[in-house]
Amino acid sequence: MASAFAHAVAAVAIGKTYKSKYTSLKFWILGMLCTILPDADIVMFKFGVPYEHVLGHRGFSHSLVFAVILGVIVTAIFYRSIKLTSKQGLLFILYFTLCTASHILLDALTNGGLGVAVFAPFDNTRYFLPWRPIQVSPIGIESFFSEWGWRVIKSEAVWVGVPALLYLTIVALFKRSPSKV
Repeated sequence: MASAFAHAVAAVAIGKTYKSKYTSLKFWILGMLCTILPDADIVMFKFGVPYEHVLGHRGFSHSLVFAVILGVIVTAIFYRSIKLTSKQGLLFILYFTLCTASHILLDALTNGGLGVAVFAPFDNTRYFLPWRPIQVSPIGIESFFSEWGWRVIKSEAVWVGVPALLYLTIVALFKRSPSKV
């Protein structure tokens, strides 16, 4: 898995695409939580659920179906005054879904684990991308503060941080250019 830091960077990059009228502290915190929440599935180890099970690590909680469900639930709970099918409601659902789905992409780019069940619950096949440059993060906070954790941070700075900065620069340039419509 990529670290929580890399996942949170994805939420910021995705959210910067939105106009400031949609963003707030709540928006940013919820987006970051959506990027991190799929890894809550590690608790399944405590219940004896094997890694490769659909409910195991990188199983259903790392799927596109889960991303959409979480996007809808987060919007429904935290933006109750907004109709889900309105433009603003759909934009929030899209943001929280993309934040959650970004977890799939980053984990599929890591060099460890069994892959990601992108299409669960319909198909539990685990996938990686053909190119896997991100150092897999250790499970557990204590393991993160080690040489392994340092390698993860360096890897994510290059493979997540730099692309995020480039994306944010492009978004900023487009936001500053005058609209021709």
